[in-house]
Amino acid sequence: MRLSELIQEIEGRYDPSWAESWDAVGLVCGDPEAEVASVLLAVDPVAAVIDEALAEGVQLVITHHPLLLRGINGVPASTPKGRTVHRLIRAGTALYTAHTNADVADPGVSDALARAVGVVGALRPLEPSPADPRRGHGRIGELPEPLPLREFTARAAAALPRTAWGVRAAGDPEQTVRTVAVCGGAGDSLIETARRAGADVYLTSDLRHHPVSESLETSPMALVDAAHWATEWPWLADLAALLSPHVKTRVSTLVTDAWTHAAEGVQ
Repeated sequence: MRLSELIQEIEGRYDPSWAESWDAVGLVCGDPEAEVASVLLAVDPVAAVIDEALAEGVQLVITHHPLLLRGINGVPASTPKGRTVHRLIRAGTALYTAHTNADVADPGVSDALARAVGVVGALRPLEPSPADPRRGHGRIGELPEPLPLREFTARAAAALPRTAWGVRAAGDPEQTVRTVAVCGGAGDSLIETARRAGADVYLTSDLRHHPVSESLETSPMALVDAAHWATEWPWLADLAALLSPHVKTRVSTLVTDAWTHAAEGVQ
């Protein structure tokens, strides 16, 4: 299949026009007329993922996070990003990004996260798009039966890929949760939105001390914080299902979360 045809399939599900104004999505490098037989899917366009792609000889890498998110004036091979571009071009491997346009899609990144942690039935956006209320940031839905926060946190840890960061919760471990809000990636801007939506627990990543502390003082809604990479990784299976009728696809299992180890202090 030509790369341009494969991009049409991707953008039919994840329209680039849905991306945030600050985002950088779409084809980063590659010839749209080139033939694609195999694709590697990953969250991050880091060196280890490029190593994996080139070792396998794939013609296309699709990542969730952009390689060139902020403006640059060049791609010299002496810089990490420039080196990535040069390696890909030399190998004849294209790179494509679907980021915030995949976050807000229906279904999108947060749908995959909600399903991974056991939310069933209908899902609705936490922050619906004005253009289409079926799309938007975050999702909220119900567990099939109520659980103590302690058990929900353990379920999330078991469902998501393991990272040094792990999964941590804020709230009474024994409080009952059933209505679950999620947001793949950094989502502390939606804490109040999740509370107003009636969530018993809100699962996201990159939560900061002060917003969490203030939230717990405001209401009993629990907060669960997982590694950024881990909350977005489940979506790759949805993308693979979209593309697998057309090309050979594989989801990278490399843990590319930025945090590589953790230690507990002794008092």
